Amino acid sequence: MPDKTDLRENLSLPIYENSSETEIFQNQVLRPVLKLQNEIYLMLFRDYALRKISDFNSLKTEKKLSFIDQSLQKDNALRNTFIGITIGMLTSDEMTIYLSDTKSYNKRIIAMLSERLKSQVELMN
Repeated sequence: MPDKTDLRENLSLPIYENSSETEIFQNQVLRPVLKLQNEIYLMLFRDYALRKISDFNSLKTEKKLSFIDQSLQKDNALRNTFIGITIGMLTSDEMTIYLSDTKSYNKRIIAMLSERLKSQVELMN
């Protein structure tokens, strides 16, 4: 049976001597999971946006970007759903690392996800 890590693309991001363990985990685990789950995040956010703002697709890009930021900052249910989708793809060893500093990792997940959604806002139409 394939391991969860087999599903992820190897992003080949460099590891520097001064990289913290948190940065290494972010680049070797979290970023590949975010890339793997990208389509799910887009579908979920598109649905969320249309439920909150029925004319979301007609908003100017600037307003859409602001809505993404505000939603991920203020809607705890949305945040927790995205975090759950992400950590659900971790192995038990990776989960141990994640649990050692959930606050920091959650902040990183949401920040990377926000940038990911904003960079693909045109795909949400």
